[in-house]
Amino acid sequence: MARRLRRSHNGGPPLDDYEGPPWGKGDAYIFLAWRAAHDNAWKAPSQTIMLMRLERAERLGLTYEEYTLEILERGRHLSEDDAERIAEIRRARRRRRTSHFE
Repeated sequence: MARRLRRSHNGGPPLDDYEGPPWGKGDAYIFLAWRAAHDNAWKAPSQTIMLMRLERAERLGLTYEEYTLEILERGRHLSEDDAERIAEIRRARRRRRTSHFE
């Protein structure tokens, strides 16, 4: 029985948990279309926009990737007024691995 998607799900394949080619596991065209959309979303912006995002991210204590992901996922730019969301992003960070040789 196929897994039922949540109401807000857009029907695209999972892009982060990709484990090999999807040929035989579904429609290859759909996968490739969603992969192209993912690549276009993360395409490098102009230098001016990149520097603006980097400056805002540093001011808020976030990384460039965290700030850009928030724009792509929620469609809004964070500011100092969004302290609750910024704290949530910081809590979700993975712990950095330390070298075993130190």
